[in-house]
Amino acid sequence: MDFGYDARTVELLGELGAFMDEFVYPAEPVLAEQLDDPKREPWQIPPVVGELRAAAKARGLWNLFFTDSHGLPGEPGAGLTNLQYAPLAELTGRSVLLAPAAVNCAAPDTGNMELLAQFGSTEQRERWLRPLLDGSIRSAFAMTEPEVASSDATNITTRIIRDGDEYVVSGRKWYITGAMNPDCKVFIVMGKTDPSAEVHRQQSMILVPRDTPGVRVLRGMRVFGYQDADHGGHAEILFDDVRVPAANLIGEEGAGFAIAQARLGPGRIHHCMRAIGIAERALELTCRRVNSRVAFGRPLAEQGVVQDWIAEARVRIEQARLLVLKTAWLMDTVGNRGAHTEIQAIKIAVPSTVEWILDKAVQAHGAAGVSQDTVLAQLWAGNRTLRLADGPDEVHKRSLARRELKKYR
Repeated sequence: MDFGYDARTVELLGELGAFMDEFVYPAEPVLAEQLDDPKREPWQIPPVVGELRAAAKARGLWNLFFTDSHGLPGEPGAGLTNLQYAPLAELTGRSVLLAPAAVNCAAPDTGNMELLAQFGSTEQRERWLRPLLDGSIRSAFAMTEPEVASSDATNITTRIIRDGDEYVVSGRKWYITGAMNPDCKVFIVMGKTDPSAEVHRQQSMILVPRDTPGVRVLRGMRVFGYQDADHGGHAEILFDDVRVPAANLIGEEGAGFAIAQARLGPGRIHHCMRAIGIAERALELTCRRVNSRVAFGRPLAEQGVVQDWIAEARVRIEQARLLVLKTAWLMDTVGNRGAHTEIQAIKIAVPSTVEWILDKAVQAHGAAGVSQDTVLAQLWAGNRTLRLADGPDEVHKRSLARRELKKYR
């Protein structure tokens, strides 16, 4: 097996690394200052994010996630494989509050762009995909609901009912990532078109422009007290008899569940790629901290328990990275369906691994680790949600165990 990166990946890693050093890392304190500015309008995206996006686009560091598999010649993307993109996504994860958005590789837009590329009509691609790829608008994916266990997507109660040349969308969604962003112009909404159909053919997906009458953003949701305002927050949204053209349906009626599964696979690995970068950043901060702090007459770095944390963190990072890279390679070679087991495995393993490393980083920093003076508390809060986002751990374990047991029946 060849564990080296190809020439194109090495080149892009150098360019992206230089961009991170010159622009992104210096922008982190600027972001904190702008978020804390009492004059900032609620949910307004800090200006530094737009500045970074312009700088990245000018350098061609844009849409790196948009792989050859999307099959859209002429679309602005790097044309990379998943395996090539993996170390780049990891690098952006080292400054996850800024870098993914800076290079137009942030969720939920990436998943929505992939969905539109794969399933959208020519008209839908032209109206929504092109401006998303260009970065002139943002988007959101509205699936999760407050009244049902949305880890089982068949529970979803939002209705999408055909009425002549229109569909009427009615329902309530929450924790809709990016929906508080003023630049969010469209929602991809999942709901039921035929509750009497076979259980996995009841759901459909439809495009709902944000300014459509009946779309009511009820409130911004917090995550462990954080607004995630630099990303555009998370919203609770009421769709109150919202009428949109029938042409806004993505694919065909009843295809929503299958489309969701196709969308979530790449989304899961992208989260895991970036999470490896979060872990590397946390380990670096830990090492710097314990080398500079003295307790009981010697540096924390000389304490056996601290050394155990650091060694264990390095081992866990290497294990997680190799599994992510294997998964990326399988997605490139045998497709997302062929990599289904590995996609579930990384979704189980990586967030919990990174959570453990972040927990030790917080512990090594003491009170500073839970304060606003380091990024660790916010990173922990964001990473902890990954054990729920795109399917909770327990659902993936259930599916993975069933597949494993089936081999021996």
